[in-house]
Amino acid sequence: MQEAYNGLAELAPRFFDLGLNLIVALLILTLGWWASALLGRWVRRAATRSTRIDPTIVPMFQASVVWVVRIFTIIAVLARFGVQTASLIAVLGAAGLAIGLALQGTLQNISAGIMLLILRPIRTGEYVALSSGTDGTVAEVGLFLTRLVNGEGIHITLPNSTVWNATITNYSRNVTRRLDIPVVVHYGDDVGEAIQRLEAMVKAHPLVNQDPAPVVKAMEYRDNGTVVNVRAWAQAANYWDLRWDLFHQIRKQMGEAGFRPPIPVREIQAKEGGPAAPAAQHAAD
Repeated sequence: MQEAYNGLAELAPRFFDLGLNLIVALLILTLGWWASALLGRWVRRAATRSTRIDPTIVPMFQASVVWVVRIFTIIAVLARFGVQTASLIAVLGAAGLAIGLALQGTLQNISAGIMLLILRPIRTGEYVALSSGTDGTVAEVGLFLTRLVNGEGIHITLPNSTVWNATITNYSRNVTRRLDIPVVVHYGDDVGEAIQRLEAMVKAHPLVNQDPAPVVKAMEYRDNGTVVNVRAWAQAANYWDLRWDLFHQIRKQMGEAGFRPPIPVREIQAKEGGPAAPAAQHAAD
């Protein structure tokens, strides 16, 4: 009995040290995780408020800061239990190499995300279209994924490598955009008068930029009339509002001015020796 008591007395300090280490380690882990989340939120707020920092890099920058703090926290916890951190780092390096070889696709997404943030072909808030057929407004470029929101309000998540390897058409990078609207003028109507009316209407529109000045010119002939192209420049933010309004105003004002709708015309010839019929007849399709 005395021997058992003596054995427990010898183990008591070890249990006490182990319990103390567990409590301290748990405290370090909790404080480290809390500090990483707090620091991440602070970095995000500070970066969002700054006018010099591109909003596109904020999510990746926040994630990097958070995980750097957490990795140091884990190392501090392991050091509390006497784990040699130098050898641990060497083991982690070897494991990282093996994992990297196994996760080549994931590493491609990381490298593609870094290149997207460095070269910045897309930025948060810009409307882009990819050669893969996906289009939408950029919501976030993360460490692995890029998120877009299309015109229907649907979130689209793509691997960074897919975005990097695609041809990107950016509709929002320039301040202004050019608008071209083809207007078909019936062959029986005066093309010159139509051009004058269209030119006056476009120049008077409040959303049309006057520099460069709008241009209205005849551009081709079709079976239903002469095509007059209305070309104007507008602010990128006003492009669709201007396009929809011009389509409405052109049809309305041209109709009020007496211009006929561009209905396709066909000429029908009667065969020789056939029943009596007019020599030519115009019929609408």
